[in-house]
Amino acid sequence: MQTAKPTCPLCHTDNPDRLHTYTQPPVGETRFPFSTNEDYQRRLYACRTCGHMRSVHDFDLEGFYQDAYGAATYGNEGIQAAFRKILALPARESDNAGRVKRLVEFNAQYNRGLLTSPTVLDVGSGLCVFLYGITQAGWQGTAVEPDRGMADHARNYVKIDAVCASFMEFKTDRKHDFITFNKVLEHVIDPVQMLHKSHQHLDDGGCVYLELPDAEAAWRAGPGREEFFIEHYHIFSLASACLLARKAGFEALVIERLQEPSSKYTIRLFITPQRS
Repeated sequence: MQTAKPTCPLCHTDNPDRLHTYTQPPVGETRFPFSTNEDYQRRLYACRTCGHMRSVHDFDLEGFYQDAYGAATYGNEGIQAAFRKILALPARESDNAGRVKRLVEFNAQYNRGLLTSPTVLDVGSGLCVFLYGITQAGWQGTAVEPDRGMADHARNYVKIDAVCASFMEFKTDRKHDFITFNKVLEHVIDPVQMLHKSHQHLDDGGCVYLELPDAEAAWRAGPGREEFFIEHYHIFSLASACLLARKAGFEALVIERLQEPSSKYTIRLFITPQRS
């Protein structure tokens, strides 16, 4: 187990506060093959300056997303069954329905209705419920998904254009009106680097949409909240979410916080490239 306190990756403050030590998986956390042994231990730290939270441990998660995350998360139920179950939720109970509605509303305001069929690149598409919903609203969607099983599901079952790749290795000459990171950047060690890469794939005048776990709201509910589960290296404050955008070369047009129908505490942002 790492013993040194981590420097904040966003404001670079040293000596954070240790908030909690986990010696076993909290209730509801997925039991991954590498996280079920007796040596389970990780620590949750909070930056004293910007409030950004870090989960520090020795487990290797990044390689796991390429092949086994979907199977571990949806194994017994199955990816297709989970997709159908979430799709069948009433709109008022669906995080994805709210996400689609928010993007459609923002596009109508930001682009004054001129983009009638916007293109969206969804990074880490997962079950692809969001992309299915946004294409039903007339948008053109492409999924970038590192998990082979999830990418096959998007392509073959949901009938969405999908590329099986890590976003950091993803290559295309095509530009998009929107790029979406829905609960993705908390899963990577360097979210600034990943967000910065989206400049390469964004059309002139385009926007990036982010959803991030809300550290401040979740912490008030306690360390057992899903925002602090092992998959999340980062849990964001309002300040650190803005720092993330700025360090990646963006500026925030909209920043909001909400508790979603699923109970997730979420910060969401619409950001555009900084003006030179």
